[in-house]
Amino acid sequence: MHALIGIHAFLGEAGALAFLWVLVELLSPSESRVRRATRIAGIGVLFLFLAWIVGGYYYLTEYQSIVKPVIKAGPLPWTHSVITETKEHVFLFLPFLALGAWSILKRHGSEMMQNRRTAAAAIIVSALIVLMAFSIAGMGFMISSGFRSALESKAL
Repeated sequence: MHALIGIHAFLGEAGALAFLWVLVELLSPSESRVRRATRIAGIGVLFLFLAWIVGGYYYLTEYQSIVKPVIKAGPLPWTHSVITETKEHVFLFLPFLALGAWSILKRHGSEMMQNRRTAAAAIIVSALIVLMAFSIAGMGFMISSGFRSALESKAL
């Protein structure tokens, strides 16, 4: 497989883990934990946008012209039609959701010790980011499996 896939996956999962860290920090918010969560969320946003750029570049240069036709001609064409399409649309939204979570922390971080609803909002958005990112990783595995099965069926 192409190195860009590994870079894309690493950045996406690092972004997901960053928001898992944010979630844990906010379960018991203190001034230092909120400050740390804000910094980590900023890093998570950066990683998710970089994953977005790397994934988009890979899609335009490799996937669209080389991988997609192989998958569609193989025994699991639905991995492109269903899984890739779903992954693309969910992933388009993910960096902006992360940016929203970071914005909540930057703007309302000082309120989180007194206002549990504000902390709960940031926790829910962070949890959604984590769940979406890990489901996207699973979708990536399924797409790779579709590609590998197509290559294996041609080898037979």
